[in-house]
Amino acid sequence: MNSFPTGEIFAAGLAAYALGAVSGLFLRNTSATARRAGCGFALLGGILQGAAGLAALLGASVSWSVPSGVPLFAFGFSLDATSALFTCALSLLSASVSIYSLGYLAPMDARHNLGLLSFFYNALLLSLAVIFTASNAFLFLIAWELMALASYALVTFEHTSLESRSAGLLYLIMSHVDAGCLLLGFSLLASNARSLDFSALREAASRLPPQHQTAAFLLFFLGFGIKAGVIPLHVWLPAAHPVAPTNASALLSGIVIKTGIYGMVRVFLEFLGVVPNWMGIVVIVVAVTSAILGVLYALMEHDLKRLLAYHSIENIGIILLGLGAAMMFRTAGHPRLAAVAVIASLFHTVNHAVFKCLLFLGAGSVLHSTHTRNMEELGGLNRRMPWTSACFLVGAIAISGLPPLNGFVSEWLTYQSLLAGYGAAKGIVGLMFPIAGSLLALTGALAAACFVKAFGITFLALPRSPEAEHAQESSGTMIAGMAILAVACFGLGIGASWLLPMFDGITTQLAGAAVGRDLSLANGFVISSGAPHGGSVSTAAIAAMLIAVGAIPAWLFARRTTLRRTGPTWDCGLPGLGPENEFTATAFSKPLRMVFAALYQPRREIQAVFDISPYFPKAIHFESEIEPTFENRIYKPIQSIVYWVSSRMRAIQAGSIHLYLAYIFVTLIVLLLYTLRA
Repeated sequence: MNSFPTGEIFAAGLAAYALGAVSGLFLRNTSATARRAGCGFALLGGILQGAAGLAALLGASVSWSVPSGVPLFAFGFSLDATSALFTCALSLLSASVSIYSLGYLAPMDARHNLGLLSFFYNALLLSLAVIFTASNAFLFLIAWELMALASYALVTFEHTSLESRSAGLLYLIMSHVDAGCLLLGFSLLASNARSLDFSALREAASRLPPQHQTAAFLLFFLGFGIKAGVIPLHVWLPAAHPVAPTNASALLSGIVIKTGIYGMVRVFLEFLGVVPNWMGIVVIVVAVTSAILGVLYALMEHDLKRLLAYHSIENIGIILLGLGAAMMFRTAGHPRLAAVAVIASLFHTVNHAVFKCLLFLGAGSVLHSTHTRNMEELGGLNRRMPWTSACFLVGAIAISGLPPLNGFVSEWLTYQSLLAGYGAAKGIVGLMFPIAGSLLALTGALAAACFVKAFGITFLALPRSPEAEHAQESSGTMIAGMAILAVACFGLGIGASWLLPMFDGITTQLAGAAVGRDLSLANGFVISSGAPHGGSVSTAAIAAMLIAVGAIPAWLFARRTTLRRTGPTWDCGLPGLGPENEFTATAFSKPLRMVFAALYQPRREIQAVFDISPYFPKAIHFESEIEPTFENRIYKPIQSIVYWVSSRMRAIQAGSIHLYLAYIFVTLIVLLLYTLRA
C-alpha cells in the first residue's frame, strides 16, 4: 500500500469539492445546470476521498504541509488511521446524498438559486474533509469556521421562513461560542508548545500542569460538546436540523455533529493522554444524560425531522459512553478494554452516520411528496411509496439496535465494554459501568418504541390527509441514494467480523493495544476478564438464522392450494372505520408522557364547539405540549441576563469620537502598567 498515491487522490478530492463550490457561483443563474454540476463534483470528491481514506485505513497513511510564509501558520494535512475512518464516513455520505440531491432538488430549479445552494453544499463538504485531516490548529480552526458559516447558510436557505431564520441565528450563536472555546483551548496548549502543530501540541499536553489540563479539558469538552449536541448544549440541534433542506439535514446529523466526536477523540485520547478519573466520569454522566433525555424528548415529537434530530442527541450519548469508558480504562491501566471501548465508540460513530443519514433522506422523501413533516397528517405511505418505506424501515431497525444490522454491533460492543468495566474498576467507580449499561438498555428499548411509532404512524394504516392519500414515490436518484445507505447498514452489520480488524491501527494509536482481530475470532465477540475472546455472537449467523426462519412461512405460503378469500376487516361493531379512528402519534406516546410527567411537565387544552346543546359538541379541539425544560430553565435566564448587560453597556456607546479615544488611551495605560509589573 505504500506505493498507493493516497495524498494525491485526497488532494484531488479536495479539488473536486472546491470546483463544485466555484461552479455553483458561476452557474447561479442556471439552477438546473448548477444542480447537476454541484452534485457531480460532490459525488466525484466523495469517491476520491473514499479511496484515499480506505487506503490510509489499511495502512497507507500520509502527511504533507504547504508553507504559508507566516511563522506558526501553515497548511498541514495528515491522513492517519483515525482521520481516515472519518474521511471514509464522509465520503460515503457525500456520495449518497449527492445522488439523492439530483432528484430532490429538481423541483426547485425554477424557484430557488440552486447555484448558491451548490456553493455552500460543496463548501461544507470541503471544510469537513479539511477538519478531519488538518494537522495543525490554525488550519483546523479555519475549516471549523468555514463549516459553521456553510452550515448556517444551508440552515437558512429557506430564508423567507421565520422558523429558518430563528434556527439559523441560534445555530450561529452556538457555533461562535464553541469556536471561542476551541480557540482558547488551542491557545492554552500552544502557549506551552510554542507551536500550533498537532505533534507539538500532543507533546505539550502530556506535560501540562494539573490546573492547565483541567482548563483544557473543560474548554474542549464545551466546544466540541456544543457541536456534537450533548445535553444541555443541544438546543440548536432540534431547531436547525428540521428546517434545512433535506440533503443538508442529512449531512448535519450524519457527519457535521461527528466533528465534535472527532475533536474529543483527538484531544482526550491522543493529546491529553492518561487523564484523571473524574474526566472520564464527567463524559459518562453527560453521555447517559444525553442518551436518556434525547430519546425521551424524541418520543414526544410528532414532527418527523425533529424526532430524528433528538435521536441524534441520543446516539451521541451512546458514542460518548464508549469514549468515557475508554478514558477510564486507560487511567485504570487496562489498554485492551480501552481499545474495545474505542472501537465501540468509533464504530457507532460510523454506524450512526449511515443510518441517521438514511432516515433523514427517507423523511425528506416523505416531505418532498406530501409537503408535511407532521406524522399526524401522514399514514398509508407504505402502499404509495414502497421503496422509501423499505429504506426507512431498514434505518429504523438499525437505529433501534436490532440484529443483524449495524446499530446492533456497535451497541453490543458498548454493552460489553461497560459490563466488563465492573471488574476493571474498584469501589463506587466500578458501579458506574453496570448502571450506565442498564440505562443504555433502557435507551435502546425506548428507541425501539419511538421508531415503532415513527414508522407505524407515518407509513402504515390509512392516509390521514389528502396529501398522504395522493403521495407518489420519489424519483430514481432519490431512491438510489437511500438504497446505497440501506445496503451499507446491512454490510456494516453482517460484515462486522471482517471490518473490526481495520480498527487495529486506530486503537494502537489511541489506546496502545490492538484487539480488532481478537474480536473477530469465530465471527463473534464476547469480552470477559478484561480481554476480548471469540464467542457466539455473530451478525452473519444471526442474519442466516433470520433468513432461514423467514423462509419457513414463505415456503408454507407457496404450498397453499386453497383459494384465497377476501372479506371485510372486523371493525369492532362500528361501521365504516376511517382515518379518524386510527391510533395517533399523540395516543401512542401518552403512556410515556404520563410516566415521565415530572420531566415533561405536560399541558393540555380541550375546547369543545357546540351547535345546539352543550351535551352534543359539534367538534372538539385538543392541544397538548410539553415544557421545553432546558430552554425555559437555562437559556432564557441567560438571554435575559445578556439583554440586561447589553442595555447597561449601551451607555458606553455615546457616539463621541473623543470618548472612544479616551477608552483606547486608558486601555493602553492599563496594558503598559500590566506589562511593567510582569
